[in-house]
Amino acid sequence: MHEIKDTARALVRISFDGLVHKTFRGYMAKERFENEVCALRRLEEKGCPFVPHLLEVDAQKLKILTTNCGMRVDRLNPQRQKEVFDELERYGVRHEDREMRNITYRTSDGRFCVIDFEFATVLDDQGSVVASLKPSPIPYERT
Repeated sequence: MHEIKDTARALVRISFDGLVHKTFRGYMAKERFENEVCALRRLEEKGCPFVPHLLEVDAQKLKILTTNCGMRVDRLNPQRQKEVFDELERYGVRHEDREMRNITYRTSDGRFCVIDFEFATVLDDQGSVVASLKPSPIPYERT
């Protein structure tokens, strides 16, 4: 396997068959795992064609196996980046980490894809929040 990311929060590896193995660890690992699984299931249910497809879920090991969505993008027009994340919301998921590191390019169909849904907000059909780990600002309190 080829290691892609090894941080305090996750270990991500791509196997020789091209599948992505992601193991959650560190702070709120269980919650981040559950949130990403929830988001990917919602996107699958809605038929979103530009995100990884969830193949296996191991709640004991906090590990998921997904399809591969291509190579990371080094540069992208800010307007196009916004469009990619905005399009995702039509499928019932708001990506709360709208950084370029979460966009890939799939050469098989020339499509920009979105990855990493740990902090995503999952919406129901009416737009209400079903699940979210969006970091909330710490309120400032004067003393």
